[in-house]
Amino acid sequence: MGTIRLTTAQALIRFLNQQYIGVDGREMPFVVGVFDIFGHGNVLGIGQALVEDPGHLRVVHGKNEQGMAHAAVAYAKQKLRRQIWAVTTSVGPGSANLVTAAATALANNLPVLLLPSDTFATRQPDPVLQQVEHEHSIGITTNDALRAVSRYWDRITRPEQLMSSLIRAFEVLTNPALAGPVTLCISQDVQGEAYDFDERFFDRRVHYLDRRPPTERELHSATALVRASAKPLLVIGGGAKYSEAADEIIRLAEVCHIPVAETQAGKSTVPASFRYNLGGIGITGTQAANEAAREADLIIGVGTRYTDFTTSSKTAFDFERTRFLNINVSRMQAYKLDGVQMVADSKVALVELIKQLDGYQSQWGDRIDDLKSRWLTERERLSHVTFAREGFRPEIEGQFTQAELNEYADALGTELTQTAVLLALNEMVPADAIVIGAAGSLPGDMQRLWHTDAPSGYHMEYGYSCMGYEIAAALGVKLAEPDREVYALVGDGSFLMLHSELVTALQHGVKINVVLFDNAGYGCISNLQMEHGIDSFGCEFRDHSGRVMNIDYAKIAEGYGAKAYRVRTIEQLRQAVDDGKYRSISTLIEIKVLPKTMTKGYLSWWNLGVPQVAKSPRVQKAAERHYERLKAAKAY
Repeated sequence: MGTIRLTTAQALIRFLNQQYIGVDGREMPFVVGVFDIFGHGNVLGIGQALVEDPGHLRVVHGKNEQGMAHAAVAYAKQKLRRQIWAVTTSVGPGSANLVTAAATALANNLPVLLLPSDTFATRQPDPVLQQVEHEHSIGITTNDALRAVSRYWDRITRPEQLMSSLIRAFEVLTNPALAGPVTLCISQDVQGEAYDFDERFFDRRVHYLDRRPPTERELHSATALVRASAKPLLVIGGGAKYSEAADEIIRLAEVCHIPVAETQAGKSTVPASFRYNLGGIGITGTQAANEAAREADLIIGVGTRYTDFTTSSKTAFDFERTRFLNINVSRMQAYKLDGVQMVADSKVALVELIKQLDGYQSQWGDRIDDLKSRWLTERERLSHVTFAREGFRPEIEGQFTQAELNEYADALGTELTQTAVLLALNEMVPADAIVIGAAGSLPGDMQRLWHTDAPSGYHMEYGYSCMGYEIAAALGVKLAEPDREVYALVGDGSFLMLHSELVTALQHGVKINVVLFDNAGYGCISNLQMEHGIDSFGCEFRDHSGRVMNIDYAKIAEGYGAKAYRVRTIEQLRQAVDDGKYRSISTLIEIKVLPKTMTKGYLSWWNLGVPQVAKSPRVQKAAERHYERLKAAKAY
């Protein structure tokens, strides 16, 4: 048995180069690159190893640890969890900045390899620069904050520990049921320590994503449940997309005449134009999908986690008569809502289910076409909502007065409504474009209104709804899909939260498009306040004198070196999109839109923590309405 003498960091990089994934008979490298920000904790360890021999790994230098980790998360999502990037940081603040991104990956079941440096294993120079100290334990470091948001966490304090730790890490990273962030904290002194590693540790290793079939018992139970139903509804989650089950979903819907509704993660699994696709379901869903959910006597959940936004806080369905069939690779998720479980790969499970349902037809009749037609009429109406100086009634009623809306129109120099802009943009971008969203009011408008027939053309992070994800994600998505135009749709609040990876995109020649909807505040949260009787407080961007702030975001992008456009009309938007398509550098389209001009909810309700005691009669009345709705909610 031969050995090779390497530092711990060199062994890590060599190992990453030899990890492959096997899916449906195809093999490809699993780790494609490393995002880095070098500091004293990793520049002489992992940094030296990457300089000396990166192998096939692409190295991209990030600007913010959270940002580059979000880019890695987005890459994994766009690649359907079949390829990943690693992320290396220094100790202390660099490590701490990973926490938000790790939580985003965990909530969305997305694999990412986080490699934060740690303090000295020897403890000889303690306390080192950027080390935190605890009176009760010298063994606690900043990296312990990552334990709660990692699927697998380990600390490497000896070179030989790397071998067993990496094997365990890649088992998790390539496990469809457990995929999530893996954090390996490597002490900064250990990164440079040498060890005689077994040469076989660096052999080419293939991790197979074998598709788990349903058992005969599961298939029998599922078949009986569907055949006993009159109006089943397919709810498509992210797991269906990762399984590439689009053809099977379409086939089942067509053969059995079953309508389809989409979660945020499942949207763009099947084309928006598909006859049976009623669009998004739940709090940010369409009228069509939510009506179907109320009428359905069976929900067939395919790869969904049934979050509160999907279930309208468990009020979307008639729990007195509706049953649930849950198809999921995760046993935990399959048990949701007390459903009948099929713990299996979505694609394989649907193939088998279709065989068993030969001759079955639902009783939806013409109702599916009617629901979709009426929703498309409503969508068309929203595209023509225009602002007026007098008598304007926004979709979100009872919020700002006409005078307040006029104030915003004057301050921002615009009369554009958010829904009209979004629907116009949908018509302007290339048919195969990828749009990205995450937080604020845009995800609701996008799930309801955005139509794409392009596979994975809709990339929404709504498992964690993390502000600041969007622009970093655009970098990751473009790395995953270099031949498609990528658009990050972001509010001004999220832009201010984190846009540093726009610089990274420019530095590395990765062309992304940022579409910034500026309504001078946190419009989504302001809506929540005012809908519950509270005056808008702390959510508007006003200066110390009370004036609405008109920030020139385009100038920021221009300062970085991007091509920027200022949009105040639909025609200017068209010109900006058309020109931006042919640019080789990243672009930013700054669009001033009026607040309170997003879509309303359709047959949905969100359970929030509302005040049970308040002086305001409006708040008291809102609380009464809320608790009346709460009585109908289930607690499965």
